[in-house]
Amino acid sequence: MSFLERVLPSTRSRSGAAAGAPDAVVIGAGPNGLVAANRLADAGWDVLVLEGQAVPGGAVRSDDGVAPGFVHDTFSSFYPLGAASPIVARLDLERHGLVWQHAPAVVGSPDPDGGWAVLHRDVADTAASLDRLHPGDGQAWVELYRQWTAAGPAVIDALLSPFPPVRGALRTLAALPRAGGLDFVKTLLQSSVQLTGERFAGTGARLLIAGNAGHADLHPNGMGSGLFGMLLGMLGQQVGFPVPRGGAGSLTAAMVRRLESAGGRVECGRPVIRIEVADGRAVAVHTADGERIAVRRAVIADVTAPQLYGGLVSFDDLPARVERGMRRFRWDPATIKIDWALSTPIPWRDAPDRMPGCVHLASSMEGLAASFTEMDGGLVPSDPLVLVGQMTTTDATRSPAGTEACWSYLHVPRRIGGDLGARDGGHAITGAWDEADTEEIAARVEARIEREAPGFTASITARRVLTPPELEQRNANLVGGAIGGGTADISQQLVFRPVPGLGRAETAVRGLYLGSSSAHPGGGVHGAPGNNAARAALAHARLRRR
Repeated sequence: MSFLERVLPSTRSRSGAAAGAPDAVVIGAGPNGLVAANRLADAGWDVLVLEGQAVPGGAVRSDDGVAPGFVHDTFSSFYPLGAASPIVARLDLERHGLVWQHAPAVVGSPDPDGGWAVLHRDVADTAASLDRLHPGDGQAWVELYRQWTAAGPAVIDALLSPFPPVRGALRTLAALPRAGGLDFVKTLLQSSVQLTGERFAGTGARLLIAGNAGHADLHPNGMGSGLFGMLLGMLGQQVGFPVPRGGAGSLTAAMVRRLESAGGRVECGRPVIRIEVADGRAVAVHTADGERIAVRRAVIADVTAPQLYGGLVSFDDLPARVERGMRRFRWDPATIKIDWALSTPIPWRDAPDRMPGCVHLASSMEGLAASFTEMDGGLVPSDPLVLVGQMTTTDATRSPAGTEACWSYLHVPRRIGGDLGARDGGHAITGAWDEADTEEIAARVEARIEREAPGFTASITARRVLTPPELEQRNANLVGGAIGGGTADISQQLVFRPVPGLGRAETAVRGLYLGSSSAHPGGGVHGAPGNNAARAALAHARLRRR
């Protein structure tokens, strides 16, 4: 049973909704949909959220399906963007039961030459960790953090605002002299290989930044990877990598409780199959159970762009350029997620005194870059970046004392043309994600962790492998295992997201707004796409009244 089924029974499908057409229907109860619904409800709108799954949350859910007494986050786990987001902060979710928990340290990476690079919430502790690996890297980290604290809040404001981010851009320009001027601008535009190579001499510090960029699908040599890696690294330094106490579902539960306290409604098990358009305007939604729900003001779609354009809305109701753009839409790579119940904490070799909640496993910067190049060529990498989440280390409520609820994930190509990780005589992964593929990828990940933590496999008492088809089955927005709503590459960001010319929440259909991670600014639990969609709907409603 999921966490939300226990704490939010009111979110299940039910009849008896308020009479009359709602002001807004939000399609999807993921974090963006719930942010949009809350903002509209705060403005006095009657809001109905329709969710296809049995419980709300989208990719922010947790359950006890791996082993009794163990709580695992089904999809996402750590939320530095949520902790830093002014959008999430304005919801004041702590008043509705949200409690953030932190691991003893934030992020760590075993150094190929021995020891660990560890990011702590105290910058002096981070610097000391890096200096132990390579003297001088600690001071370089402190200087990078100084620049970030001068301009970072303005950069976040610009990233999370509707495009073009006029206010955030002006704030960033005003902060640039304190952050280092054009030198800092250059830093924002560099790849993670360039940025870390210029600033750090040791591998450990470089992997902290590049490993964070690897959370997305950004090639370490690609433009934008430096900004994303620095963003997560500096946010980890600033706010940590917090998790909701009791599981990711606690974050969703707080958002639903807040919405219901403002008069909004969430109905689950009610997938929307069509948005009705009349005279160029969204006027109703149709559910799989045959109901037509008229809408007075707005429809906000927390679904991927391909599911909306040409899916819920026919291309006949859209300009031809939208159909052309969607033919060129690019997904991010597929993801494999593995959950384990362990009888003991992970027995890391040379473990740091304060264990990080999130661990990056990469053999070298060169190997990290090579693995992304291999994926770009449709090949399963020979030595991929492996991310590990130690959830009981971060939040003691996740499993019994002395045990560990943990997970790992890695990216693989959406269409697999070869397998560079296949052992002689062993199974080569094909992308069918049948039992053979599933067992093989799990065995490789476990062997990779075992290299850094001898005894890891012996501590496994239960395991769940979520392959790309399984991820999509549990959350329709994770199409083919893509967790970002489309590639985070610069070619599909800003005004190009999801397609050129549609860089805002507004669509070509009046009263219809895209409020998912397929919209600017993309993936991450920060609420910006949903907030931008609600903001646009409110602005248009004010204009119509005038």
